[in-house]
Amino acid sequence: MSQNWTSDSNRRDFLKYAAAAGAASSGALSLDALAQNAPINLSTWSAAVDLVRSHVTAFESKMGLKVNYSNAPWAQYREAMVTKFVGKAPMDVLWVSDSWLPEWADAGWIAPINNYPELMKYNADADDFCTKSMQYKGKQYGLTYYSDYMAFFYDEEILKKAGIAAPPKTWDELLQQSLKIKAAGLSEYPMMLSMARESWLIEFLTAMVYSNGGRFTDDSGAAVMADPKKGAQQALQWIVDAVQKHKIISPACVETGELNGLKSFGSGNHAFALLSRYRIRTLNDPKQSAVAGRIKQALIPAGPGGSHMTVGWMRFHGMSAQAAANKARAANAVKLIEWFGGKADGKYQFQKLLFNDLGTGFGVKELFRDPEVQANYAKYSDLSMYEAQQKLVRKKDVITRWFGEWDEVNGTAWQSAVLGKTPVAAALKKSSDAWNEMRKS
Repeated sequence: MSQNWTSDSNRRDFLKYAAAAGAASSGALSLDALAQNAPINLSTWSAAVDLVRSHVTAFESKMGLKVNYSNAPWAQYREAMVTKFVGKAPMDVLWVSDSWLPEWADAGWIAPINNYPELMKYNADADDFCTKSMQYKGKQYGLTYYSDYMAFFYDEEILKKAGIAAPPKTWDELLQQSLKIKAAGLSEYPMMLSMARESWLIEFLTAMVYSNGGRFTDDSGAAVMADPKKGAQQALQWIVDAVQKHKIISPACVETGELNGLKSFGSGNHAFALLSRYRIRTLNDPKQSAVAGRIKQALIPAGPGGSHMTVGWMRFHGMSAQAAANKARAANAVKLIEWFGGKADGKYQFQKLLFNDLGTGFGVKELFRDPEVQANYAKYSDLSMYEAQQKLVRKKDVITRWFGEWDEVNGTAWQSAVLGKTPVAAALKKSSDAWNEMRKS
Protein backbone atom coordinates (compact mmCIF):
# COMPACT_ATOMS: atom_id res chain seq x y z
CA MET A 1 0.00 0.00 0.00
CA SER A 2 2.96 2.26 0.50
CA GLN A 3 4.67 3.97 -2.39
CA ASN A 4 8.06 2.99 -0.96
CA TRP A 5 9.40 -0.03 -2.79
CA THR A 6 11.14 -1.74 0.11
CA SER A 7 9.99 -5.35 0.22
CA ASP A 8 10.71 -8.08 -2.32
CA SER A 9 7.06 -8.22 -3.30
CA ASN A 10 6.90 -4.47 -3.81
CA ARG A 11 10.07 -4.59 -5.90
CA ARG A 12 8.48 -7.24 -8.08
CA ASP A 13 5.38 -5.05 -8.42
CA PHE A 14 7.57 -2.14 -9.41
CA LEU A 15 9.29 -4.18 -12.11
CA LYS A 16 5.94 -5.40 -13.37
CA TYR A 17 4.55 -1.86 -13.68
CA ALA A 18 7.78 -0.60 -15.22
CA ALA A 19 7.68 -3.36 -17.81
CA ALA A 20 4.06 -2.59 -18.54
CA ALA A 21 4.90 1.08 -18.96
CA GLY A 22 7.62 0.20 -21.44
CA ALA A 23 5.24 -2.02 -23.39
CA ALA A 24 2.66 0.73 -23.46
CA SER A 25 5.18 3.26 -24.79
CA SER A 26 6.09 0.88 -27.61
CA GLY A 27 2.48 0.26 -28.49
CA ALA A 28 2.44 -3.31 -27.21
CA LEU A 29 0.01 -2.46 -24.42
CA SER A 30 -2.74 0.15 -24.37
CA LEU A 31 -2.77 2.94 -21.79
CA ASP A 32 -6.15 1.67 -20.58
CA ALA A 33 -4.66 -1.76 -19.92
CA LEU A 34 -1.78 -0.18 -18.04
CA ALA A 35 -4.18 1.86 -15.94
CA GLN A 36 -6.24 -1.25 -15.25
CA ASN A 37 -3.27 -2.84 -13.47
CA ALA A 38 -1.85 0.29 -11.83
CA PRO A 39 -2.32 0.91 -8.09
CA ILE A 40 -5.30 2.99 -7.00
CA ASN A 41 -4.20 6.15 -5.20
CA LEU A 42 -6.28 6.73 -2.05
CA SER A 43 -5.86 9.97 -0.06
CA THR A 44 -7.46 10.59 3.35
CA TRP A 45 -6.85 12.63 6.45
CA SER A 46 -5.29 10.95 9.47
CA ALA A 47 -8.39 9.44 11.04
CA ALA A 48 -9.11 5.76 11.75
CA VAL A 49 -5.85 4.94 9.98
CA ASP A 50 -5.69 1.34 11.19
CA LEU A 51 -9.30 0.70 10.15
CA VAL A 52 -8.67 2.20 6.72
CA ARG A 53 -5.58 0.07 6.26
CA SER A 54 -7.36 -3.13 7.25
CA HIS A 55 -10.23 -2.35 4.89
CA VAL A 56 -7.75 -1.58 2.10
CA THR A 57 -6.01 -4.92 2.72
CA ALA A 58 -9.34 -6.74 2.44
CA PHE A 59 -10.08 -4.87 -0.80
CA GLU A 60 -6.70 -5.80 -2.28
CA SER A 61 -7.22 -9.44 -1.37
CA LYS A 62 -10.75 -9.54 -2.76
CA MET A 63 -10.22 -7.51 -5.94
CA GLY A 64 -6.64 -8.38 -6.81
CA LEU A 65 -5.82 -4.68 -7.09
CA LYS A 66 -3.16 -2.64 -5.31
CA VAL A 67 -3.87 0.55 -3.36
CA ASN A 68 -1.39 3.32 -2.58
CA TYR A 69 -2.81 4.73 0.66
CA SER A 70 -1.60 8.09 2.00
CA ASN A 71 -2.97 10.40 4.68
CA ALA A 72 -2.33 13.83 6.15
CA PRO A 73 -3.45 15.52 9.38
CA TRP A 74 -6.93 17.07 9.18
CA ALA A 75 -5.55 20.56 9.85
CA GLN A 76 -3.31 20.35 6.77
CA TYR A 77 -5.40 18.06 4.58
CA ARG A 78 -7.35 20.60 2.54
CA GLU A 79 -4.24 22.65 1.76
CA ALA A 80 -2.26 19.51 0.92
CA MET A 81 -4.96 18.30 -1.44
CA VAL A 82 -5.26 21.64 -3.22
CA THR A 83 -1.50 21.56 -3.75
CA LYS A 84 -1.80 18.06 -5.22
CA PHE A 85 -4.69 19.08 -7.46
CA VAL A 86 -2.78 22.05 -8.84
CA GLY A 87 0.40 20.01 -9.25
CA LYS A 88 -1.50 17.12 -10.87
CA ALA A 89 -0.14 14.60 -8.37
CA PRO A 90 -1.52 11.06 -8.82
CA MET A 91 -4.93 10.77 -7.16
CA ASP A 92 -7.90 8.51 -7.76
CA VAL A 93 -10.09 8.30 -4.65
CA LEU A 94 -10.09 10.81 -1.83
CA TRP A 95 -11.97 11.87 1.28
CA VAL A 96 -14.01 15.03 0.84
CA SER A 97 -15.77 17.26 3.36
CA ASP A 98 -19.20 18.56 2.38
CA SER A 99 -17.85 22.07 3.08
CA TRP A 100 -15.34 21.83 0.20
CA LEU A 101 -17.66 20.41 -2.46
CA PRO A 102 -18.56 23.66 -4.31
CA GLU A 103 -14.93 24.81 -4.46
CA TRP A 104 -13.49 21.47 -5.60
CA ALA A 105 -16.30 20.76 -8.08
CA ASP A 106 -16.16 24.21 -9.69
CA ALA A 107 -12.38 23.93 -9.99
CA GLY A 108 -12.80 20.65 -11.88
CA TRP A 109 -10.72 18.71 -9.34
CA ILE A 110 -13.34 16.07 -8.53
CA ALA A 111 -15.75 14.30 -10.83
CA PRO A 112 -19.46 13.42 -10.50
CA ILE A 113 -20.51 9.78 -10.15
CA ASN A 114 -23.96 10.04 -11.76
CA ASN A 115 -22.95 7.79 -14.66
CA TYR A 116 -22.07 4.89 -12.35
CA PRO A 117 -25.29 3.06 -11.41
CA GLU A 118 -23.33 0.68 -9.19
CA LEU A 119 -22.68 3.69 -6.93
CA MET A 120 -25.90 5.66 -7.40
CA LYS A 121 -27.99 2.67 -6.25
CA TYR A 122 -26.85 3.33 -2.67
CA ASN A 123 -28.89 6.55 -2.53
CA ALA A 124 -31.91 4.35 -1.80
CA ASP A 125 -30.33 3.33 1.53
CA ALA A 126 -28.78 6.67 2.49
CA ASP A 127 -30.30 9.38 4.65
CA ASP A 128 -31.64 12.18 2.49
CA PHE A 129 -29.47 14.90 4.04
CA CYS A 130 -26.35 12.83 3.27
CA THR A 131 -27.27 12.45 -0.38
CA LYS A 132 -28.13 16.13 -0.74
CA SER A 133 -24.83 17.09 0.91
CA MET A 134 -22.97 15.30 -1.91
CA GLN A 135 -24.93 17.02 -4.65
CA TYR A 136 -23.94 20.25 -6.35
CA LYS A 137 -25.46 21.88 -9.43
CA GLY A 138 -27.52 18.78 -10.13
CA LYS A 139 -24.65 16.30 -9.89
CA GLN A 140 -23.55 13.90 -7.16
CA TYR A 141 -19.88 13.63 -6.24
CA GLY A 142 -19.46 10.55 -4.06
CA LEU A 143 -20.69 8.09 -1.45
CA THR A 144 -20.88 8.91 2.25
CA TYR A 145 -18.95 6.93 4.82
CA TYR A 146 -19.51 9.11 7.90
CA SER A 147 -22.21 11.52 9.01
CA ASP A 148 -23.50 13.01 12.22
CA TYR A 149 -25.50 15.91 13.60
CA MET A 150 -25.79 18.47 16.38
CA ALA A 151 -27.63 16.86 19.30
CA PHE A 152 -29.25 17.99 22.54
CA PHE A 153 -28.17 16.30 25.79
CA TYR A 154 -29.30 16.58 29.39
CA ASP A 155 -28.04 15.40 32.78
CA GLU A 156 -30.85 13.22 34.13
CA GLU A 157 -29.57 13.39 37.72
CA ILE A 158 -29.58 17.20 37.84
CA LEU A 159 -33.10 17.32 36.44
CA LYS A 160 -34.32 14.83 39.05
CA LYS A 161 -32.73 16.84 41.87
CA ALA A 162 -34.56 19.91 40.59
CA GLY A 163 -37.87 18.04 40.51
CA ILE A 164 -38.05 18.06 36.70
CA ALA A 165 -39.69 14.95 35.30
CA ALA A 166 -38.83 15.27 31.60
CA PRO A 167 -36.40 17.20 29.41
CA PRO A 168 -37.64 20.36 27.66
CA LYS A 169 -39.47 20.16 24.36
CA THR A 170 -39.09 23.85 23.52
CA TRP A 171 -36.46 26.54 24.02
CA ASP A 172 -38.85 28.35 26.36
CA GLU A 173 -39.22 25.20 28.47
CA LEU A 174 -35.43 24.91 28.55
CA LEU A 175 -35.23 28.49 29.87
CA GLN A 176 -37.77 27.78 32.61
CA GLN A 177 -36.07 24.53 33.64
CA SER A 178 -32.68 26.24 33.64
CA LEU A 179 -33.94 29.02 35.91
CA LYS A 180 -35.32 26.41 38.30
CA ILE A 181 -32.03 24.51 38.32
CA LYS A 182 -30.06 27.73 38.81
CA ALA A 183 -32.32 28.84 41.70
CA ALA A 184 -31.79 25.46 43.38
CA GLY A 185 -28.03 26.00 43.27
CA LEU A 186 -27.46 22.92 41.15
CA SER A 187 -25.66 24.76 38.35
CA GLU A 188 -24.54 28.35 37.88
CA TYR A 189 -24.95 28.10 34.11
CA PRO A 190 -27.35 25.21 33.38
CA MET A 191 -27.08 25.48 29.59
CA MET A 192 -23.73 24.83 27.89
CA LEU A 193 -23.32 26.39 24.46
CA SER A 194 -19.97 26.66 22.66
CA MET A 195 -19.60 29.84 20.63
CA ALA A 196 -15.85 30.19 20.10
CA ARG A 197 -14.80 31.09 16.57
CA GLU A 198 -13.81 27.68 15.26
CA SER A 199 -15.07 25.33 12.58
CA TRP A 200 -17.79 23.98 14.90
CA LEU A 201 -19.47 27.38 15.37
CA ILE A 202 -21.57 27.27 12.22
CA GLU A 203 -22.96 23.88 13.31
CA PHE A 204 -24.13 25.26 16.67
CA LEU A 205 -25.65 28.37 15.11
CA THR A 206 -27.37 26.45 12.31
CA ALA A 207 -28.91 23.99 14.77
CA MET A 208 -30.36 26.93 16.71
CA VAL A 209 -31.68 28.57 13.53
CA TYR A 210 -33.19 25.37 12.11
CA SER A 211 -34.94 24.48 15.37
CA ASN A 212 -36.50 27.94 15.30
CA GLY A 213 -37.95 27.18 11.90
CA GLY A 214 -35.40 29.36 10.18
CA ARG A 215 -32.70 29.44 7.55
CA PHE A 216 -29.65 31.48 6.67
CA THR A 217 -30.44 31.47 2.94
CA ASP A 218 -33.43 30.75 0.72
CA ASP A 219 -33.70 28.24 -2.11
CA SER A 220 -32.11 30.68 -4.56
CA GLY A 221 -29.10 31.17 -2.29
CA ALA A 222 -29.96 34.71 -1.18
CA ALA A 223 -29.50 35.65 2.48
CA VAL A 224 -32.64 35.64 4.64
CA MET A 225 -30.92 35.69 8.05
CA ALA A 226 -31.82 39.34 8.64
CA ASP A 227 -35.53 38.71 8.03
CA PRO A 228 -37.19 38.75 11.48
CA LYS A 229 -39.62 36.07 10.31
CA LYS A 230 -36.98 33.57 9.15
CA GLY A 231 -35.77 32.14 12.47
CA ALA A 232 -32.24 33.50 12.81
CA GLN A 233 -33.36 36.53 14.81
CA GLN A 234 -35.35 34.36 17.23
CA ALA A 235 -32.38 32.05 17.71
CA LEU A 236 -29.85 34.81 18.33
CA GLN A 237 -32.21 36.74 20.60
CA TRP A 238 -32.74 33.63 22.73
CA ILE A 239 -28.98 33.22 23.16
CA VAL A 240 -28.46 36.90 23.95
CA ASP A 241 -31.20 36.82 26.58
CA ALA A 242 -29.86 33.57 28.03
CA VAL A 243 -26.45 35.20 28.52
CA GLN A 244 -27.30 38.81 29.32
CA LYS A 245 -30.72 38.70 30.97
CA HIS A 246 -31.30 35.26 32.48
CA LYS A 247 -27.65 34.30 32.98
CA ILE A 248 -28.24 30.61 32.28
CA ILE A 249 -25.40 30.55 29.72
CA SER A 250 -21.94 31.79 30.67
CA PRO A 251 -20.70 34.91 28.87
CA ALA A 252 -17.48 32.92 28.45
CA CYS A 253 -19.34 30.87 25.82
CA VAL A 254 -17.74 33.06 23.13
CA GLU A 255 -14.37 31.67 24.20
CA THR A 256 -15.54 28.08 24.69
CA GLY A 257 -14.80 25.67 21.86
CA GLU A 258 -16.57 22.38 21.26
CA LEU A 259 -13.94 20.27 23.03
CA ASN A 260 -13.79 22.49 26.13
CA GLY A 261 -17.58 22.58 26.17
CA LEU A 262 -17.61 18.78 26.15
CA LYS A 263 -15.17 18.69 29.07
CA SER A 264 -17.19 21.20 31.08
CA PHE A 265 -20.44 19.30 30.53
CA GLY A 266 -18.68 16.01 31.28
CA SER A 267 -17.47 17.47 34.59
CA GLY A 268 -21.04 17.98 35.80
CA ASN A 269 -21.10 21.77 35.47
CA HIS A 270 -24.25 21.96 33.36
CA ALA A 271 -27.68 20.38 33.01
CA PHE A 272 -28.04 20.82 29.25
CA ALA A 273 -25.70 20.94 26.27
CA LEU A 274 -25.71 21.20 22.52
CA LEU A 275 -22.94 18.91 21.25
CA SER A 276 -22.02 16.58 18.42
CA ARG A 277 -24.16 13.44 18.67
CA TYR A 278 -21.17 11.10 18.79
CA ARG A 279 -19.99 12.75 22.03
CA ILE A 280 -22.57 10.70 23.95
CA ARG A 281 -20.14 7.79 23.97
CA THR A 282 -17.48 9.86 25.75
CA LEU A 283 -19.97 11.43 28.14
CA ASN A 284 -21.22 8.06 29.37
CA ASP A 285 -17.78 6.46 29.60
CA PRO A 286 -16.69 6.23 33.29
CA LYS A 287 -13.04 6.45 32.22
CA GLN A 288 -13.58 9.80 30.50
CA SER A 289 -16.52 11.46 32.24
CA ALA A 290 -17.60 12.36 35.76
CA VAL A 291 -21.25 12.13 34.71
CA ALA A 292 -21.15 8.69 33.06
CA GLY A 293 -24.54 6.99 33.03
CA ARG A 294 -26.39 10.26 33.65
CA ILE A 295 -26.39 11.80 30.19
CA LYS A 296 -29.39 11.28 27.93
CA GLN A 297 -30.28 12.53 24.48
CA ALA A 298 -33.57 14.27 23.71
CA LEU A 299 -34.86 15.87 20.54
CA ILE A 300 -33.46 19.35 20.12
CA PRO A 301 -35.90 21.92 21.62
CA ALA A 302 -38.20 23.73 19.21
CA GLY A 303 -38.61 27.47 18.97
CA PRO A 304 -41.92 29.32 18.45
CA GLY A 305 -43.22 28.13 15.10
CA GLY A 306 -40.19 25.88 14.77
CA SER A 307 -39.57 22.15 15.11
CA HIS A 308 -37.02 19.64 16.38
CA MET A 309 -34.98 20.09 13.19
CA THR A 310 -31.20 20.14 13.54
CA VAL A 311 -28.15 20.35 11.28
CA GLY A 312 -26.00 17.51 10.05
CA TRP A 313 -22.65 17.12 8.31
CA MET A 314 -21.00 14.35 6.42
CA ARG A 315 -17.83 13.20 4.70
CA PHE A 316 -17.62 11.15 1.54
CA HIS A 317 -15.39 9.26 -0.85
CA GLY A 318 -14.99 11.14 -4.10
CA MET A 319 -13.30 10.48 -7.42
CA SER A 320 -10.61 12.74 -8.84
CA ALA A 321 -11.07 14.26 -12.27
CA GLN A 322 -7.79 12.53 -13.19
CA ALA A 323 -9.29 9.12 -12.54
CA ALA A 324 -12.55 9.96 -14.29
CA ALA A 325 -10.67 10.94 -17.45
CA ASN A 326 -9.37 7.39 -17.90
CA LYS A 327 -11.91 4.61 -18.32
CA ALA A 328 -9.78 1.93 -16.63
CA ARG A 329 -8.73 4.15 -13.71
CA ALA A 330 -12.31 5.26 -13.24
CA ALA A 331 -13.51 1.64 -13.13
CA ASN A 332 -11.00 0.82 -10.39
CA ALA A 333 -11.84 3.99 -8.48
CA VAL A 334 -15.52 3.05 -8.57
CA LYS A 335 -14.70 -0.31 -7.03
CA LEU A 336 -12.79 1.29 -4.17
CA ILE A 337 -15.48 3.94 -3.56
CA GLU A 338 -18.11 1.22 -3.35
CA TRP A 339 -15.94 -0.86 -1.01
CA PHE A 340 -15.69 2.05 1.44
CA GLY A 341 -18.87 4.07 0.88
CA GLY A 342 -21.22 1.30 -0.19
CA LYS A 343 -21.23 -2.41 0.57
CA ALA A 344 -18.20 -4.65 0.80
CA ASP A 345 -19.11 -8.31 0.35
CA GLY A 346 -22.77 -7.40 0.61
CA LYS A 347 -22.56 -5.40 3.87
CA TYR A 348 -21.95 -1.80 4.93
CA GLN A 349 -18.73 -2.84 6.57
CA PHE A 350 -16.69 0.36 6.76
CA GLN A 351 -19.41 2.54 8.31
CA LYS A 352 -20.08 -0.21 10.84
CA LEU A 353 -16.36 -0.54 11.62
CA LEU A 354 -16.13 3.18 12.34
CA PHE A 355 -19.23 3.10 14.51
CA ASN A 356 -18.16 0.09 16.57
CA ASP A 357 -14.61 1.30 17.05
CA LEU A 358 -15.05 5.07 17.39
CA GLY A 359 -18.76 5.69 17.93
CA THR A 360 -18.96 7.85 14.82
CA GLY A 361 -22.25 8.18 12.98
CA PHE A 362 -23.40 6.47 9.80
CA GLY A 363 -25.53 7.67 6.92
CA VAL A 364 -27.39 4.49 5.96
CA LYS A 365 -30.72 3.49 7.50
CA GLU A 366 -29.96 -0.23 7.31
CA LEU A 367 -27.46 -0.07 10.17
CA PHE A 368 -30.13 1.04 12.64
CA ARG A 369 -31.57 -2.49 12.24
CA ASP A 370 -28.23 -4.23 12.75
CA PRO A 371 -28.31 -6.30 16.00
CA GLU A 372 -24.62 -5.67 16.69
CA VAL A 373 -25.05 -1.92 16.27
CA GLN A 374 -28.11 -1.99 18.52
CA ALA A 375 -26.31 -3.91 21.26
CA ASN A 376 -23.23 -1.71 21.04
CA TYR A 377 -25.14 1.57 21.27
CA ALA A 378 -27.31 0.32 24.14
CA LYS A 379 -24.20 0.33 26.32
CA TYR A 380 -24.18 4.12 26.42
CA SER A 381 -27.31 5.59 24.81
CA ASP A 382 -30.70 5.11 23.13
CA LEU A 383 -30.47 4.10 19.47
CA SER A 384 -34.14 4.90 18.84
CA MET A 385 -33.53 8.52 19.90
CA TYR A 386 -30.43 8.66 17.71
CA GLU A 387 -32.52 7.52 14.75
CA ALA A 388 -35.50 9.75 15.56
CA GLN A 389 -33.34 12.88 15.57
CA GLN A 390 -31.47 11.81 12.44
CA LYS A 391 -34.76 11.79 10.56
CA LEU A 392 -34.99 15.52 11.36
CA VAL A 393 -31.57 16.49 10.07
CA ARG A 394 -30.94 18.95 7.27
CA LYS A 395 -27.69 19.93 5.59
CA LYS A 396 -26.17 23.40 6.06
CA ASP A 397 -27.59 25.98 3.66
CA VAL A 398 -24.46 28.16 3.54
CA ILE A 399 -21.97 25.84 1.83
CA THR A 400 -20.57 27.87 -1.06
CA ARG A 401 -17.18 28.86 -2.46
CA TRP A 402 -17.25 31.95 -0.25
CA PHE A 403 -18.43 30.14 2.88
CA GLY A 404 -15.11 30.36 4.74
CA GLU A 405 -14.79 34.12 4.28
CA TRP A 406 -18.41 34.75 5.22
CA ASP A 407 -18.21 32.41 8.21
CA GLU A 408 -15.65 34.72 9.83
CA VAL A 409 -17.99 37.72 9.46
CA ASN A 410 -21.02 35.79 10.65
CA GLY A 411 -19.32 34.30 13.71
CA THR A 412 -17.98 37.70 14.78
CA ALA A 413 -21.42 39.28 14.35
CA TRP A 414 -23.16 36.67 16.52
CA GLN A 415 -20.47 36.93 19.20
CA SER A 416 -20.78 40.71 19.26
CA ALA A 417 -24.53 40.44 19.85
CA VAL A 418 -24.10 37.80 22.56
CA LEU A 419 -21.69 40.09 24.43
CA GLY A 420 -24.16 42.98 24.21
CA LYS A 421 -21.98 45.06 21.90
CA THR A 422 -24.32 44.96 18.89
CA PRO A 423 -28.14 44.79 18.68
CA VAL A 424 -29.42 41.47 17.34
CA ALA A 425 -30.97 42.98 14.22
CA ALA A 426 -27.79 44.92 13.40
CA ALA A 427 -25.61 41.83 13.83
CA LEU A 428 -27.75 39.80 11.46
CA LYS A 429 -27.88 42.63 8.93
CA LYS A 430 -24.09 42.74 8.90
CA SER A 431 -23.98 39.01 8.29
CA SER A 432 -26.65 39.23 5.59
CA ASP A 433 -25.02 42.15 3.78
CA ALA A 434 -21.66 40.35 3.77
CA TRP A 435 -23.26 37.21 2.32
CA ASN A 436 -25.05 39.04 -0.48
CA GLU A 437 -21.96 41.07 -1.37
CA MET A 438 -19.77 37.96 -1.56
CA ARG A 439 -22.44 36.20 -3.58
CA LYS A 440 -22.44 38.97 -6.19
CA SER A 441 -18.69 38.84 -6.62
